[in-house]
Amino acid sequence: MVTIKQINYVLAVSKTLHFKKAAEMCHVSPSALSMAISELENQLCIQVFERDNKRVIITSQGYDLIAKAQDVKLKLDEISSIGVKRAPPLSGSLSLGIIPTVSPYLLPIALPCLQNDYPSLSLAITEGQSTALICQVEEGSLDMAILALPFDVNELVTYKFWSEDFYYVTHMDNLKPGEAFIDVNNLDPSELLLLEDGHCLKDHALAACKLTDKTHFDVRVSSLTTIIQLVINKMGSTLVPQMAVQPLTGAFTSLARLPLNQSSPHRELAIVARSSYPGTENILHLSRLLSKNLAAHHYTSDTRMSSYDSNSALSN
Repeated sequence: MVTIKQINYVLAVSKTLHFKKAAEMCHVSPSALSMAISELENQLCIQVFERDNKRVIITSQGYDLIAKAQDVKLKLDEISSIGVKRAPPLSGSLSLGIIPTVSPYLLPIALPCLQNDYPSLSLAITEGQSTALICQVEEGSLDMAILALPFDVNELVTYKFWSEDFYYVTHMDNLKPGEAFIDVNNLDPSELLLLEDGHCLKDHALAACKLTDKTHFDVRVSSLTTIIQLVINKMGSTLVPQMAVQPLTGAFTSLARLPLNQSSPHRELAIVARSSYPGTENILHLSRLLSKNLAAHHYTSDTRMSSYDSNSALSN
């Protein structure tokens, strides 16, 4: 009979494609994990993984088994979470994914409050791009994730808690006399520096400026911090979400930060989760906490950011 332990081991190897790393995730020795998977393969008369000293490859039969194992894991998690509704809000274990264009700016605001007000919460944070986080939420390896919308979240449910605009950041030497905002219709795309493909922030920034063309500069970076350094050195200009404006540019007097003459908001932040996830109250509590703390943070005083009523969830 296939065991829960074997299912967890198979899923760990499918995620890491490395037996030693999978064993570390499962807190067992590599030999014990390998033996359990070999027993599973013998029981089912299939080969789940091709492996040698250099790599692990999932077989076609392995993909079928893994898909079914993920379904089983989700059901097991639901059984294990039966007591969640009876537990106090934001207590116990919670796994949360966050995209990298939000996490460095949101976590310093949210974590102190979570640690002070919810000391029994055991929070595990995973940073990743939107597509990867959505897959992890769907397969159950994450309880929920914080993403920026618009983005296709498949069948996941969204709980919006914040909206914000983009600011145009450029060197002071590039400003025209009396320029107080940027007309997106006159924006030169050839001098725009944006993150590499795969980051939803790039798509949101281009949409805010009604642009589809690529930048003139051959820039392949995944960090807003790096792009700001390029702007400081007059290699171009960029678009920064309001949440990141002060942390990224506040220390540099050589930079100008201008709003866009474009309708708001340019992006929305939301928690996404499975429709079957039993911890809806946790999501609502977290949504309200994030909205409240963002509204109270000092950078909102001169911006057009607004919060959402987190009691309502919008399903995609």
